[in-house]
Amino acid sequence: MLPSLSPVEVYKRLEAGEVRLVDVREADELAAVSIPGAEAAPLSALPFLNLPPSSTQKPVVFLCNSGSRTRANADVLERVAAGPAWQMLGGMKAWEKAGLPVVHGEKAVLPMNRQIQVAAGSLVLLSLLLSCLSPLFIWVTAFVGAGLIYAGLTGVCGMAKLLAKMPWNKK
Repeated sequence: MLPSLSPVEVYKRLEAGEVRLVDVREADELAAVSIPGAEAAPLSALPFLNLPPSSTQKPVVFLCNSGSRTRANADVLERVAAGPAWQMLGGMKAWEKAGLPVVHGEKAVLPMNRQIQVAAGSLVLLSLLLSCLSPLFIWVTAFVGAGLIYAGLTGVCGMAKLLAKMPWNKK
């Protein structure tokens, strides 16, 4: 389990050059708001990144949006750090609440995983309701379920590709 530091403590140590701050949020979250000087290392890509190992001179502090991802993935983050590491309590939300410096980027859009959840849930619910009119609509729920299983097994999500083309996801 990674020990925790408050956002204010992280800020003090970051300003003093005593720690490296590694943000494990996804690209769309990082584009909306980030901490100056934080390294971007999205959790989904972490196994493929070559992060420099942590050292006693400059340990790593990991953060996510609320602290739940860093807590849930503490074992993975400790392995990736390969040295002394902490997690920041409350994540980016707590950092902003403390009034610490941030860089605002693009207008916030729902993260892609949440867009997929909304779209898949809406399709399933709508097709179930429409199946009262025609039982053929039940096949839409089967199609969505099969697509989600395929995406989970292969890492290729057709719905994500379609949603990425939507105007709100364009830069």
